[in-house]
Amino acid sequence: MNAARSRRPRLVLASASPSRRMILTDAGVDFEVVVSTVDEPAVVASAVEAGGPLSAAEEAQLLARAKAEDVASSPQARGALVIGCDSVFELGGTTYGKPYEVDVAVERWKLMRGNTGTLHTGHWLVDATEDPRSKQSRWSEPGLEYILGSAPTGATRELNAAGETVSSDVIFGHPTDGEIRAYVETGEPLHCAGAFTLEGGAADFIERVDGDRDAVIGISPAAVGRLLDNLGHNLGDYSIRPTDGGEK
Repeated sequence: MNAARSRRPRLVLASASPSRRMILTDAGVDFEVVVSTVDEPAVVASAVEAGGPLSAAEEAQLLARAKAEDVASSPQARGALVIGCDSVFELGGTTYGKPYEVDVAVERWKLMRGNTGTLHTGHWLVDATEDPRSKQSRWSEPGLEYILGSAPTGATRELNAAGETVSSDVIFGHPTDGEIRAYVETGEPLHCAGAFTLEGGAADFIERVDGDRDAVIGISPAAVGRLLDNLGHNLGDYSIRPTDGGEK
């Protein structure tokens, strides 16, 4: 294990999200952070112009991929494995991003109240340890090419990258108008997909989550582990938790 750890490439999180850092840290994962500079609205607009409307799951995967590829191309991530994530909320067939403004978030919450929405979190892992062209034969097997939206809830692979979108249902309670306004005015939900933070002040207004709670917060360690495995790596090599002292 020590030899494997010494040979492992760095794992880089392409996100400024404190919630994603918290999830990976709490999971005992050793990682670094390099923040993406992707213009998210521009990426989505370009994709829509080229291929038409995107589903919420497709948009989450698209933005996760854009973030990962942006950071993977930077000098700071040379020789690393880069994971990008993005979350998109869907309610009643409509896609919602970050509300940014108080009044927008309040109206969003009134729509969510008493209903069930789906939080889609895209994960995209790029192996920047070598020239992607050197892996072309390895990843060009039939059925493994990445096609946007072909399997939004399953893992997909393209050359030196792997992607997976994790979708979880969020069942909302019945907060009063006053409770909604008070929560939104804390500013906490304004920069969050769905206008809520499962680990924050919205917890009392959410009845339950059917799916991966970590993915709802921002990143699924289980999904990261599967993507690492798809690219020939092991999440266990990135564990910073102490091993059993009695292990021989």
